[in-house]
Amino acid sequence: MSSNITPHPAAEAETEHSDRASGLFRTLPHNVEAEKALLGAIFANNKAYEKVSEFLLPEHFAMAENGLIFGAASRLIERGQIANPVTMTRYFEQDENLTDVGGQTYLSELAASVVSIINAGEYGRIIFDLHLKRELIGLGEDVTNRAYGGEVDDEATDQIEAAEQTLYDLATTGQYEGGFQPFKTSIIEALEMAEAAHKRDGALAGVTTGLNDLDAMLGGLHPSDLIILAGRPSMGKTALATNIAYNAAYTHHQSGGKEGSVVGFFSLEMSAEQLATRIISEQTETPSDSIRKGKITTPQFDRLVAMSQALHDIPIFIDDTPALTVSALRTRARRLKRKNNLGMIVVDYLQLISGSSSSRNDGRVQEVSEITRGLKTLAKELDVPVLALSQLSRAVEQREDKRPQLADLRDSGSIEQDADVVMFIFREEYYLERKGTSQHDNESDDKFYQRQQRNDERLDKVRNMAEVIISKQRHGPVGTVNLQFTGEFTRFGDLDQYHQQDY
Repeated sequence: MSSNITPHPAAEAETEHSDRASGLFRTLPHNVEAEKALLGAIFANNKAYEKVSEFLLPEHFAMAENGLIFGAASRLIERGQIANPVTMTRYFEQDENLTDVGGQTYLSELAASVVSIINAGEYGRIIFDLHLKRELIGLGEDVTNRAYGGEVDDEATDQIEAAEQTLYDLATTGQYEGGFQPFKTSIIEALEMAEAAHKRDGALAGVTTGLNDLDAMLGGLHPSDLIILAGRPSMGKTALATNIAYNAAYTHHQSGGKEGSVVGFFSLEMSAEQLATRIISEQTETPSDSIRKGKITTPQFDRLVAMSQALHDIPIFIDDTPALTVSALRTRARRLKRKNNLGMIVVDYLQLISGSSSSRNDGRVQEVSEITRGLKTLAKELDVPVLALSQLSRAVEQREDKRPQLADLRDSGSIEQDADVVMFIFREEYYLERKGTSQHDNESDDKFYQRQQRNDERLDKVRNMAEVIISKQRHGPVGTVNLQFTGEFTRFGDLDQYHQQDY
């Protein structure tokens, strides 16, 4: 019934021109012979279905009747039953669509049209490829018609993002490159990671943060991980994220791409100019406030100019578009990955990302859950670490000990669940400086003085210090890393003291 000698249908679509001279009419790409050959192969041996079941759907067939037959065969086979012209006849006895193409006779014709069971997978790929081409044509027509439309609120940039999102969905739907891989492959990949770690003197092969103590605890920021950095306002979330981004990009530049990474920084709160000012301030040790107000000397300005020129080649790309959606962020990240080999993403901050309209209707917690899932999916898809900043609830301020906890994550939803690492930044100095030193009612002068003195002594101990509290790490220990923080330069650095707990 089958033969390996008879040639199978060509991969190219059958294209007909009713008027070849003018090209006024062209049929959509299709290959009915490939569809019939695949269905015939499945009828001849139901195991042929396994070669296409992972990516091929009934709607991918150009001929609707063939799609109906494929769908019915799929249901039978997945229930453990046999799919052939005899078992499928009852499905189509009352179906006018199948009657129009010949009914039982057409099913028998399909069974006789099998060319080679071996080529079933190739037939499926031909059908799927032509489906994609038809979808591309439809997308092009939609883009054209929408661009011609006269809707005032339908801006060109929105149309571009919508088209990019549709194109992305089209590119990722029905991909058949995935599936199981042998354990041997996984072992080799794990060994390669261990080798890379060994060459880095014991540190894991993640993207460096530029902070030795933090790298020692985390092993760097790992590809496919979603890392949440959370804290209350004025704790230094953006400053630490900016430091980490700069350190990773600088290391990448200095090592010729062997270490560190190209960084994509999505700044939904601050402008690109403000972020650049922070980096220049840190590198030149010039207060950022003085830079903004122009209160700098000529030598300081000359140093700023020299440093800015040195920073030109540092591979940091900043997108300061406000209220980006997850889909728009993903589209831009994929583009940067393709053009500039993106190796790390920073998002400042999570709560400023817009969810889809459906998630917004379901409430804020559901919206944040969609956002965190989207960021985790993006990390896995691009195989890069995603460092996302997050706000904390006001519950922190109601406690005597202001150190954050996992329960303090604002709109927590699935933040803790989706994240591979959750870190909190805490500066006790901030709270001690603002702690009331006014004398309480019925408090003697001596007790007030003693209390004030204790506060000052504690403030001296924690001045210019920050704690990074690692409360969750999927593949490592939790604990606390102490860092130095210089507020006027928005700079974080290592401390000689390194405290680690709760293995």
